[in-house]
Amino acid sequence: MSGHSKWSTIKRKKAATDAKRGNLFTRLAREIAVAAREGGGDPEINVGLRLAVDRAKSANMPKDNIERAIKRGTGEDKEGAMFEQIMYEGYAAHGVALMIEVLTDNRNRTVADLRHELMKAGGNMADAGAVSWQFVRSAYFVVSSDSADPDAIFEAAVEAGAQDVILGEEDIEIVAPVEAYKAISDALESIGAEVADASLRMIPNSVVSLPAEESLQVMRMTEHLEDLEDVQTVFSNLDVTEEAVALLEVA
Repeated sequence: MSGHSKWSTIKRKKAATDAKRGNLFTRLAREIAVAAREGGGDPEINVGLRLAVDRAKSANMPKDNIERAIKRGTGEDKEGAMFEQIMYEGYAAHGVALMIEVLTDNRNRTVADLRHELMKAGGNMADAGAVSWQFVRSAYFVVSSDSADPDAIFEAAVEAGAQDVILGEEDIEIVAPVEAYKAISDALESIGAEVADASLRMIPNSVVSLPAEESLQVMRMTEHLEDLEDVQTVFSNLDVTEEAVALLEVA
């Protein structure tokens, strides 16, 4: 999964530095509001909200924006549209399976935008259930290898419920059941580990391996989908290799 980790790092840096920063804050605010609406406004109790707030803080979203989004979700602030979270399924070119997470106030607009972007890149939408069986929703963390002792990170993650810990030269990746998210987050914080990414992901049961050039096509299409206003995240079963990431960086 190291290729996925490096690709995620590239996208995080891009989002933090380019002109779409305001759009990023809008997406994060939607995520916070929906999480607060569904599970309440206390991040210590509502794991989904804690996750959304953590993501917002890592993007340097102002505290006032975060608090306002929580109030909008709990109903204390009546301003703004009501959004719903939906997971759409589809295929990219070369048979790569996609799970597309959106927050939208207009399903018709969202579906039309997704269908257009997919067809333009040689993909298509899929019926509900056609793709989702290939994925498992999991908690996912990326931790800087030099922020704490790797053995301590490994032990803390496993004791907190991690299913898999992948030790890399620069990053350590942790995969766990969704219900272990808070325990692992607390454990990493307790040992001073620097968390570069913490999220809930659709992890594929198996991956599709493609030549680097074809992988690059799918990765570009994925980034175009994530540029759409309503799209939060796109998950795929593509085996992202170091070679494909290198091509993306120079493309």
